[in-house]
Amino acid sequence: MAMMLGILFLVVVAVLSLCAFLKPLSRDAKSPSLPPGPRGLPVLGYLPFLGDNLQSKFSELADVYGPIYKLKLGRKVYVVVNSPVIAKEIVREQDSNFSHRRPNIASFILSYRGRDIAFSNYGPYWRMMRKLFVKEIMSGQSLNACYDLRRSAVRKSVAEVWEMAGLSVDVGKLALQVMINAMISMLWGNSNGEDSGANVDSEFKLVMKKLMELLAKPNVSDFFPVLSWFDLQGVQKQAREVNSWFDRFHDSLIRAATDEGKRRSSDKGKDLLQVMLQLDFKSEEDLTRTPGNNNQEIKGMLQDIVVGGTDTTATTIEWVMAELLQHQYVMQSVREELTEVIGIDSMVEEYHLPKLKYLKAVVKETMRLHPPLPLLVPRTPDCSCVVGGYTIPKGSMVFLNMAYIHTDPKLWTNPKDFMPERFLKEPDKFEFSGNNSVYLPFGSGRRICAGLPLAEKMLMFVLANFLHSFDWELPEGTTLEFSADLGIVSRKRTPLEAIPRPRLVNQEFYSARVAAK
Repeated sequence: MAMMLGILFLVVVAVLSLCAFLKPLSRDAKSPSLPPGPRGLPVLGYLPFLGDNLQSKFSELADVYGPIYKLKLGRKVYVVVNSPVIAKEIVREQDSNFSHRRPNIASFILSYRGRDIAFSNYGPYWRMMRKLFVKEIMSGQSLNACYDLRRSAVRKSVAEVWEMAGLSVDVGKLALQVMINAMISMLWGNSNGEDSGANVDSEFKLVMKKLMELLAKPNVSDFFPVLSWFDLQGVQKQAREVNSWFDRFHDSLIRAATDEGKRRSSDKGKDLLQVMLQLDFKSEEDLTRTPGNNNQEIKGMLQDIVVGGTDTTATTIEWVMAELLQHQYVMQSVREELTEVIGIDSMVEEYHLPKLKYLKAVVKETMRLHPPLPLLVPRTPDCSCVVGGYTIPKGSMVFLNMAYIHTDPKLWTNPKDFMPERFLKEPDKFEFSGNNSVYLPFGSGRRICAGLPLAEKMLMFVLANFLHSFDWELPEGTTLEFSADLGIVSRKRTPLEAIPRPRLVNQEFYSARVAAK
């Protein structure tokens, strides 16, 4: 009822106050037309018809309107791309024009007013942040330096799972806890979690869930900016509350890293926050980090690492485990590869990962069927241009519908089937690097996921450890289902419950003492 009243109020205000905005977008008569699409209603556009399942609706419209179509949602024009050919035009041929962001209200607040890498607009500041992040934080040297830290965090999790052997475990919750502990360890140089707040993971899970909901929640203030002052749905208020929690969280990390009285030297490698605190934040426009801006650049980077490096990776781990439990012959092949490469009397190390070709194929196939961000992060052209034979207006929101492209029967054989073997035939054809627009789970071009090197390492390392250390089975009478809550991240709607049973010969590998080494 509240939503209906809000819509009614929206219609009244829009009709009375926004009549001047009802003129169609002007364009040169000789210019190509806008993409096709449903007409919608006056003022509201297609908003009332989107429904609750955005991905399902987008796929339905793709079947009707083809490789590219537009939606008018309130005052905004949204363009959805469902073709790898047109996607390539955007992420390669016209990448610089489509590298801009126009974050919605929630994204703007949760990214420190666009001061992170994911949501900051393309320009000198973004280039400075991206360059420092890739060359300093995500460099092979930095990641290798903190390997002992993330290994200790993962092995500690293996020891904790061993204590729950024979019991039903919430795999998604476990995966998120592992990722939180590993990220905090790498950021803070703390491998046991005692000083970083061992209880943060339960609260973190709730806050992260709220953050993802806010990023994906349709907000009338985004479609009708004149209404943003009223905050009819409370999105701004909730986003500020979530951002305040992360602000306190990031402040605690920074204080601990800069307070010499509390900081202990780590003999397990240089942590990432140490690297960040030594960076010179200076862009082409002489943007610098000063005490007055409250470490906004560092907090922006922390937000990208902590948010981007935990929730999406944990969600993918849960999907992989669900697919393996559903397809036991694939699970058996993974076990055989792990035994052959690592040995039943050894534990997984990162140097083993390049040899686990079948497991990587399983990960790729899972991300094809369950891409972490089904629509990626929307791009915005800085000037009007022609793509796929249609005019894309300046300032429009452009979505790459990777969930549709990844399951298009014109591009994939048996697209709905889980077949990791498809990635073994031509392993270099479908990499995470974004060179093939048929398969872009991490995006492509300038806006490809900046944390890709760490995400790939952690995803493979955690999965290999859990699958090598334990045999997993479903609780008796359990039937798997694969429906998703589709927001900005494709989450498994029903949490996956599974029972771990120790697999390694040497029980010492499961001890907390070994994990701490």
